[in-house]
Amino acid sequence: MKFIEIKNLSKKIKGKYVLKNINLTIEKGKIYGFIGHNGSGKTMLFRVISNFINLTEGELYVDGVSIKPNVEYPVKLGVIIEYPGFIDSYSGFKNLEYLASINNSIGEKEIYDVLKEVGLYDNKDEKVKKYSLGMKQKLGIAQAIMEDQELLIFDEPINALDDESVIMFRNILKRKKEEGKTILISSHNKENLEDLFDYTVKMSNGHIDKIIKGE
Repeated sequence: MKFIEIKNLSKKIKGKYVLKNINLTIEKGKIYGFIGHNGSGKTMLFRVISNFINLTEGELYVDGVSIKPNVEYPVKLGVIIEYPGFIDSYSGFKNLEYLASINNSIGEKEIYDVLKEVGLYDNKDEKVKKYSLGMKQKLGIAQAIMEDQELLIFDEPINALDDESVIMFRNILKRKKEEGKTILISSHNKENLEDLFDYTVKMSNGHIDKIIKGE
């Protein structure tokens, strides 16, 4: 089932194309891994799909809705793009509670549950300024999944994670796929996640070079 359709999408910044003529159909309930060097366009494509920045040319549809400036996003979206930002003076729990208050769709129980899932429950009352980089990354994963988001976009999600935390994240991906979520991931360390990809999208210089279906 088509979930995201990208047609002849291009993005130009300061007169230079950073994405050029992207065509891609993303199926619902699948994991797509985006592979490429820094500057290949992965993060920029994720920003466009998330409607954080406007496309210059082409069309983008999510769940049949044309994504344009000021259009309400048609599905619940969970995102980590680059390093997640939090309020340093708040605890991990308080940060998630603050974010949850925007949509007011979950309560304390769901926040506690997701903190347990990512391995931060024992650190929930510590201020984020005392968190390590890996702990902040896990808090970012928590905010991306805590509201049962339908579309999950993870940009380099295993940066700064230790081996045990990578296993935790892999288990989250497996569970979310079983629940029918659609997942987009970029990763340099593809060997840690590649076996989970239903499709691998190889990018360079703002182009899609190849799409490989997983076994």
